Amino acid sequence: MRIRNISTVRFLDAGSKKLFLTLLLFLGALFVSAQEKKNKNVKYEFEVRGNCEQCQKRIQKAAFTIVGVKSAVWDMESHTMTVIINEEKCVLLDVKKAIAKIGHDNDEVKASDEVYENLNNCCKYVRD
Repeated sequence: MRIRNISTVRFLDAGSKKLFLTLLLFLGALFVSAQEKKNKNVKYEFEVRGNCEQCQKRIQKAAFTIVGVKSAVWDMESHTMTVIINEEKCVLLDVKKAIAKIGHDNDEVKASDEVYENLNNCCKYVRD
């Protein structure tokens, strides 16, 4: 039996080496991108249409139905909604959809006409 020098043994040919290195590079990049952490306390402000204290309660309650919403405050005078969300659990669009679902238009999502028409008269705002 003949013993070979280990340095002369080739495990992979040139094509296989390129494929292996490409695969390794791809998996490394995938692993790094998967490790990006989302922010747990992100503050957003956006416009929500409404008129009164009933609207305020309804809008804020709708925002809190979304898991990940930590704070939700709607200012009646400026029609500005300020939310703090955990981006690991929700996205801002989910909050906006929940608010539109209860009849209040916002800067990105409009409430359906049917839901808007079912609002109390004091809560009906001028729609675009």
